[in-house]
Amino acid sequence: MAPGKKRQAASQAGPKTKKLQLEKTPADKGKKRSQPITRPLQEETLDNSDESDGDEPDEEEVIVEGEAQPAVAKDPNAARESHKAQKVLHEQRKASKPHFDTLAQAKSAWRLAHQKSLPKAERTKYINQLMDVIRGHVIDIVFKHDASRIVQTVVRYGGEKERNEIASELKGRFKELAQNKYSKSLNTTRVPGISPPFTSPPVLADAFELYTNAYERSMLLRDFYGKEASLFTVTAGSEEEKERSKKGLKGILEGVEGERRKRIMAALKDNLMSIFNNPDKGAVSHAIVHRALWEYLSTVNTIEDEAEQEKLRREIFESCQDVLAEMVHTKDGSRSVRELIVRGTAKDRKHIVKAIKPHVERMCKDDEAQLVLFTALDVIEYALRHPVSAHFAHAFHSDTKLTAKSLVSDVISSATSLYQSSQGRRSLIYLVAPRTRRHFTPAQINLLAEIDSVRAQTSKKDSDVRCAEIRRAASDGLLSWIAENGAAISRDTGGCLVVCEVMLYAEGDKSAASETLLKALSATCPAPDPAHPHPISLPHTSRMYKTLLQGGHFSHTTRTIEPAALWSARDFATKFVEIVGRDVIVAMARDEGAFVVAALCEQLAASDAEEKKTLHSWFTKGVKKEIEDAAGKGSSVLLQSLKALD
Repeated sequence: MAPGKKRQAASQAGPKTKKLQLEKTPADKGKKRSQPITRPLQEETLDNSDESDGDEPDEEEVIVEGEAQPAVAKDPNAARESHKAQKVLHEQRKASKPHFDTLAQAKSAWRLAHQKSLPKAERTKYINQLMDVIRGHVIDIVFKHDASRIVQTVVRYGGEKERNEIASELKGRFKELAQNKYSKSLNTTRVPGISPPFTSPPVLADAFELYTNAYERSMLLRDFYGKEASLFTVTAGSEEEKERSKKGLKGILEGVEGERRKRIMAALKDNLMSIFNNPDKGAVSHAIVHRALWEYLSTVNTIEDEAEQEKLRREIFESCQDVLAEMVHTKDGSRSVRELIVRGTAKDRKHIVKAIKPHVERMCKDDEAQLVLFTALDVIEYALRHPVSAHFAHAFHSDTKLTAKSLVSDVISSATSLYQSSQGRRSLIYLVAPRTRRHFTPAQINLLAEIDSVRAQTSKKDSDVRCAEIRRAASDGLLSWIAENGAAISRDTGGCLVVCEVMLYAEGDKSAASETLLKALSATCPAPDPAHPHPISLPHTSRMYKTLLQGGHFSHTTRTIEPAALWSARDFATKFVEIVGRDVIVAMARDEGAFVVAALCEQLAASDAEEKKTLHSWFTKGVKKEIEDAAGKGSSVLLQSLKALD
């Protein structure tokens, strides 16, 4: 076919239809269930399904008697008529499907009932209309991809009467309901009569973690306690009984003593061990299992007989020791693992470190999982609980050395990716400045402090000594990292926070890292390229240099500088003058670095170093006059500091 005819045939064939790209609804963007740190990260892929694969013909062809023939020229309105015919055919096909009329009416009522901004009275009216349509047909529509949301809306906004009606129609289909791709999104915790044994693990996990209140969570947990506990659990009693149920296992055991208490604890332990011994079923990573484990460990700690405590804790640890990494991503899972670390033996702790070691980087970036790492740094040591002969003493190495080798080195090796997130920065800072209120919230500090009383009983090493050893083990690696990448890291809003803390509190030779930071300042100021400003023009980077020149952080409580014992601000100021040089320092004073130069002057003013005289000679009367006339930010503070050099 000639090229001209090809173009004509293509234009007459009408536009190609593309697949619709559905946008995510607000509900799809809601809260997500926390994922285990052991699960590989899923890479995002682009959907190119609407693009041609290159094998499509360039023209429309008509097959006649097995041969491909060029398309015959059509009427210009043929495409429009064809679309109309296709639409009619599509409607006819939909109408031929079962329950078409019911679905059409239900969708019409649903569009009104599911609006979020409706007044309660108006919504109730629409829900009643919707219920009138689907009554008797719930089982027919709940499994359909385009109709299951109709039932979900009634369950969400309807009353107890509507939910009871839906539950009666779904009776006997609960297992199928939970396993179906579409109906599993139905909030089963609001549908009476559906108990956890009939719910698939993913549905149960989502219901527990995302949708339930305290009372509903206690109802989901009670099956872990065994049949005896379930028989004595009141599901619809007085408010006092409801409050008791909200306490979980603690509420169940209130007033229960003797053999019955042991039977409930044994049932919970057996259920947990059954899950831990079958990790391939996926239940180990669910928050409801972690809550049950935390309740069990907390209750074990209340037993007066220490030998019994140790026995029960040992049994549960031996069953879950290989799957602990699956638990650290939830609040209760993190608490449980930290409890096992604190109360475990040296051998137990070594096994825990081995289990979490492959996932250190992911743990550093997770709010809950990183607390496990911090606890390991705070607690782990080979404490000799029983005297041993000198012949076996070599077997008990310093536990801090084990931690440094297994955890600290892994954290430092991931520093380049960690400093880019707030969680990762905390993990790096904890190595040199643990529990500092500048970077850790009071809630986080209190959580970590919960172990201190137990640590005093299980550890023979002073906490300050252990912190110093961890800091010493981490310092060389962190300082080398800054020496290599400090110029780029310090330009980042969060990266400069890590750099500042490492420089102030790490141990060892900091000269190479200091030179890297100061060479970054020696570039032309102000920078000729606005897209890549001078470091001093970045407020966060400027504050970092000011803090280093001052020798520590400013305390708002005492209104003074808190000097860092392991940092020499005087040496840094001396190198500042040597490396940055006259032209840049004077330009900084005239531009946006007045506060930094003022801190430099104040640091050198009290010394007899040659650099003090050199700096004084650079700021002649003419330069001071220019600074005064510019009246820039911090110029008055700088002029006052320059007087101290006289």
